[in-house]
Amino acid sequence: MGCGGRLFLGDKILMNSKQPAKILIQCDFDGTITEEDVSFQLLDAFAQGDWRQLHRDYEADRISVGRFNREAFAMVKADRKSLLAEARRTVKIRAGFQQMVSCCRSKGFRLVIISNGLDFYIKAILQDLGLVDIEFFAATTQFPPEGLRVQYLGPDGRHHDEGIKVANVNLFFGQGYRVAYVGNGTSDFPAAKLCNYIFATDALLACCRQAKVDCSPFTDFNQIVKVLESW
Repeated sequence: MGCGGRLFLGDKILMNSKQPAKILIQCDFDGTITEEDVSFQLLDAFAQGDWRQLHRDYEADRISVGRFNREAFAMVKADRKSLLAEARRTVKIRAGFQQMVSCCRSKGFRLVIISNGLDFYIKAILQDLGLVDIEFFAATTQFPPEGLRVQYLGPDGRHHDEGIKVANVNLFFGQGYRVAYVGNGTSDFPAAKLCNYIFATDALLACCRQAKVDCSPFTDFNQIVKVLESW
């Protein structure tokens, strides 16, 4: 199944070309690698204010994802240790993720996590899984007592309020990669629809179906592994 008429990664023309395809898997984190959104769980536990109204504004396209995270996490005055303890207590990893990492390594595929979440808990969770070498990009976090400060830096090192996932897809294309996207949310769709292949669940799956963009549905990573092993 191809995506939007673009060249399908599984086509024999790619696999049998004189120059083997460079394949990159761009994967979301919250709600994709994890079963639930870790950032939302932290906001529920620690935010001192109505962060969900901000999220409704974001979902209605009234504010950017950068502004949402910046203002929502400014309501959080807990320290790093308390936040990490809560993240580790509540996180559940979607089945098959370790198997997908192993598959990417054995096939020589580059795996990169690009997330709207926060860098400190993603790094800690990956460390807990023994996956310290996985590349990831997320919002940078500082922990002043008056509230967390978060910001997104794009591949160019500049501050971005939105479009981080699209910026990275375009960067990877520029490096000569064929990109497969793995995600679950509406924020994944602008980047996913540019890619050569999409693995989609939850809201991203609904977006793809509504826009008639081809994708492979998944509920766990073992389904993705079966496809990757055929490439």
